[in-house]
Amino acid sequence: MSTECSTHEPLLSSGKQEDDGFSYVKDKKAQFLVKLTRWFLKFAMCSIFIAWVSFLFLLPSESVTEWSDNYVDATSGSVLWVSGSIFLFGGPIFIIAFLAIIYLRISGEQEFQEKKKPKHAAFRLWTFPVIVDGPFGVVTAAELIGILLVVVYIIWAVSVYAIQNYNLIPYFESQGKRNAMLKHTGLRFGSIGLICIVFLFLPVARGSILLRLTNIPFEHATRYHVWLGHLTMTLFTLHGSCYFYSWILEDRVVHQLINWKNNSIANLPGVISLSAGLLMWVTSLPPVRRLNFEIFYYTHHLYIVFIVFMAMHVGDIIFSVIAAGLFLFMLDRFLRFFQSRKTLEILSAKCLPSGTVELVISKPQDLQYNALSWVFLQVRELSWLQWHPFSVSSSPLDGKHHLAILIKVLGNWTQKLRGHILSITDQDGLVQPNLKLKASVEGPYGHESPYHLLYENLILVAGGIGISPFLAILSDILHRVRDRKPCMPRNVVIIWAVKRSQELPLLHSLDMESLCPTFNAKLNLEIQTYVTQESEPPLEEGEVQKYASSTVFSSPSQCGMSRLVGTGNTIWSGTYVMVSTIGLVVSLNLVNVFYINPYDISYQWYKGLLLLICMVASVIVFGGLVIGLWSFWDRISLAKENFWDEKKTDGMLHNESTTHKNLSEGSFAKTIKHGQRPDFTEIFGTMAERWGNVDIGVIVCGPTSLERSVAKECRSKNIGRKSNAPIFHFNRHSFDL
Repeated sequence: MSTECSTHEPLLSSGKQEDDGFSYVKDKKAQFLVKLTRWFLKFAMCSIFIAWVSFLFLLPSESVTEWSDNYVDATSGSVLWVSGSIFLFGGPIFIIAFLAIIYLRISGEQEFQEKKKPKHAAFRLWTFPVIVDGPFGVVTAAELIGILLVVVYIIWAVSVYAIQNYNLIPYFESQGKRNAMLKHTGLRFGSIGLICIVFLFLPVARGSILLRLTNIPFEHATRYHVWLGHLTMTLFTLHGSCYFYSWILEDRVVHQLINWKNNSIANLPGVISLSAGLLMWVTSLPPVRRLNFEIFYYTHHLYIVFIVFMAMHVGDIIFSVIAAGLFLFMLDRFLRFFQSRKTLEILSAKCLPSGTVELVISKPQDLQYNALSWVFLQVRELSWLQWHPFSVSSSPLDGKHHLAILIKVLGNWTQKLRGHILSITDQDGLVQPNLKLKASVEGPYGHESPYHLLYENLILVAGGIGISPFLAILSDILHRVRDRKPCMPRNVVIIWAVKRSQELPLLHSLDMESLCPTFNAKLNLEIQTYVTQESEPPLEEGEVQKYASSTVFSSPSQCGMSRLVGTGNTIWSGTYVMVSTIGLVVSLNLVNVFYINPYDISYQWYKGLLLLICMVASVIVFGGLVIGLWSFWDRISLAKENFWDEKKTDGMLHNESTTHKNLSEGSFAKTIKHGQRPDFTEIFGTMAERWGNVDIGVIVCGPTSLERSVAKECRSKNIGRKSNAPIFHFNRHSFDL
């Protein structure tokens, strides 16, 4: 087992104190030091972030602008080149990332184990839905605060720049007031857009140490990227439109469009960059994405063109403003490239009667993920370019060497997958011995901590295949109850809406009595199923389709998932970020000392391109070195695992949990209603009366309409709450990216 697993050891222990008094005192002191260190790191990271955001917020003011210009001029003319300006505008991101590595390393799941049952229910900004219907979808109080801060910044920046432009009118006489005003206005819109790009790439770094620190999974962070993307392209469109209109007034449109100045802003690269951005923007709009996701997916790779020509358009100094966030994204993308290069063999592929495909994938023994995690999957026999996200339907405690995913057959890709599986499997749904089904996997991704275990009372609302992650949650809870591991849920209500009865067997996929024979004495489980498009049960209702997987899991092999993933492994992913960042600083200074200064390189567009090349080279050279060492260490770890597993293969083959078994009857409350939709007002009201003044975790996984209905009811109950009533904490789980 790798050293990283030791970080999660407290979660696996029974929580009993040692009998020896000296050891107990020593352990208490160690826990106190860890708590103190965590508190200090939290305080430091929050202080740095607030100071950094305040600086960016005040940047439009003349005093802050003058100070930053003086700083940039002083550092760029020295041996530091753009290292100084990168540190000013993006250094806090790197510092927070470095501190986050230490914080995550010393925390592990100890912080989760220390959680205690609260005496009274309490509101939380990030789980309190405020806006339900609107262009942003369901928005929590924390997200609304963020949106308002961005709006305030935009209003502030536009107002300050407008006043500055107005004060410059007397100096515009020789240039023509309208032309000069248009150009200065366009310049201001471009400046505000640059600040937006500082944050634009941070949410889409799937395994980013910053997302792990904030416990924001990529599936949620993606919506912030979408919001920022719309805002950024709006600002850049205004930026380009102002200049284009001024060129029309000058009657020099063609000349200005193809103009490529060496020691000033180069127009043509800006035109190319903006064109690529507009194409990405248009194809990312919801109507286009819904009609043809492939067009959106392929055109979104134009971000490379967008960034390269932006670097040449603005030059090295201005481009350094966005370098930090972009560099962290590049690190994540490079790591994902290496993880996705490895192909693995599917252990089991089964087409279920409900129109769902189940895949069981081999994974390393110490690959860490939570029950609400998900993966990106690629099957090269179907497409070399398409990657699709799917929720993991098995608990990390189900088995050491595999994980399972359920895939609803909906679009062209999933239909091809089902057809391909049927073509290579026998009548029992097992892959024929002489044929193999191979895939590539990215992930797993998800929350850093298992937040579903922090609520004593859980309401899980699923629509269709949305039941998949809740099977993992239920399995996770049962494993922990059986093994007496930290686990708070004691009351669980599952509300599942399906269109037809043929989907019901999905819920009969967990043998709870076998998994935890005494679970009904420790866990109150209630399942309410709604079949919305059938007014009455089918004739064969009494013979519910139950199925048992006869798959025997193969022993761990070299064909499992790659461990080169930023999530879960703090030591290697942290080393990767730190070494690459140090390498970037070294690269910039070497290029400056041995190339730019000796050869008197002064072209702005060329220096901007050199900065981008240094960033790419640092990721490949220094990051690649860490990845090489990481891969070598994993081969050693895998060899050790295989050595020990050979001695206990027989036991593993019979003891590994399979995914689909028969659901026990009579050990929990269960109702099936036909021709109805869930009445969340009645359901939540009943739970409120039953549970009283407690925190109720509500997790919803399903279509947008279902999310909004649940969020609306949570908001209604929370706003009209009485002192003895519960607080409903809204959480969404979605893998529809």
